[in-house]
Amino acid sequence: MRKYFGTDGIRGRANGVITPELALKVGQAAGLVFQRGDHRHRVVIGKDTRLSGYMIETALVAGFTSVGMDVLLLGPMPTPAVAMLTRSMRADLGVMISASHNPFEDNGIKLFGPDGFKLNDDVEREIEALIDAELHKKLAGAHDLGRAKRIESVHARYIEFAKRTLPRHVTLDGLRVVVDCANGAAYRVAPETLWELGAEVIAIGTEPDGFNINRDVGSTAPTALVNKVRELRADIGIALDGDADRVLIVDEKGQVVDGDQLMAVVARSWQEDERLTQPGLVATIMSNLGLERFLGGLGLNLARTAVGDRYVLEHMREHGYNLGGEQSGHIIMSDYATTGDGLVAALQVLSVVKRSEKPVSEVCHCFDPLPQILKNVRYRSGEPLSQPGVVTAIEQARGRLGNAGRLVIRPSGTEPVIRVMAEGDDRSLVNEVVDEVVDAVSRVAA
Repeated sequence: MRKYFGTDGIRGRANGVITPELALKVGQAAGLVFQRGDHRHRVVIGKDTRLSGYMIETALVAGFTSVGMDVLLLGPMPTPAVAMLTRSMRADLGVMISASHNPFEDNGIKLFGPDGFKLNDDVEREIEALIDAELHKKLAGAHDLGRAKRIESVHARYIEFAKRTLPRHVTLDGLRVVVDCANGAAYRVAPETLWELGAEVIAIGTEPDGFNINRDVGSTAPTALVNKVRELRADIGIALDGDADRVLIVDEKGQVVDGDQLMAVVARSWQEDERLTQPGLVATIMSNLGLERFLGGLGLNLARTAVGDRYVLEHMREHGYNLGGEQSGHIIMSDYATTGDGLVAALQVLSVVKRSEKPVSEVCHCFDPLPQILKNVRYRSGEPLSQPGVVTAIEQARGRLGNAGRLVIRPSGTEPVIRVMAEGDDRSLVNEVVDEVVDAVSRVAA
């Protein structure tokens, strides 16, 4: 168990868990770990639009400069932009201040290595050890302190990067696009990118005030986008989350398209263009069985990992895949990015729509998802899944589903909750097996 890092950096309530003191120590510890060589070291720092971003950014700057690292401040920028700029600007470290799709009260610190990839567990443990260590003897001398400055050109750099992920001949002319930026990090770059590519753009969720990130907008609350697409008879709606590393699509009928369908669209397109580096893609245990069957019909495989885009990416890198993602909308295309990029994923889908000359509802409906039921059981302590009654209930549930479905039971990585998910062709059977496992877990968790 790690004390500070979770599945996606350090995250918690701003000024509760994520305090200035913690941010200062993270800056010092990470700065020391990534001082490798005798060159002048630098870190880039981006953030989303939460009020607490100012506080955390300032504390991180103090931490990094106190150990001799120069700081380049990017301001509000998508997480994938920070990862890209870390490499592009030859920084030793990248930092994104964000709690992604969480409400504004939360915040977090995500770290990227000089290659633009999220840190592995061993490096995070090394940083954790230094956070709790006495560092005053390792601080820089008065002449060796770092400097900090703001970089103004980063928005244009990311927009050009995103546009270059499409072939030169592809434009979005003739498409009416509604984009929901969740009042988050992409509120400037996403609408500008789509407009420069030729689309008629209607933007919502582009008025951040420090408090309204993800509030009734964005990929976790698509109702506002659905209503706007229907109202304006738009061709497509694009919903990003607070730090723009995930995306959902709304078709011209107002139907929400999740990450499984988007991965299917891109996989089929890339297979036709012979762009897949492996015959398949990587997703998590939560992706629908319908996706697996669809890919199988194309002669492609679905490799599954634990929940979390970092595990998807690790499997992709280890086994040579260039496409992966999560049902929630994290789509990772390693030909372009080192992490999920909601805008770039949306552009790939738009390019398929333009080439096919078909409505989004046809392009993005690759398969009928199987009935999937997910229920959560909260527990106080202990390990409910190891109790004999629970083990028996899980075995019986799997036996009842057989080859016609899947059962996934896992503890949450962020709260004391057991998640019970089942899917299969028979909805009533799926409901029954989920309820049986939930009852068994509830009895020992009370």
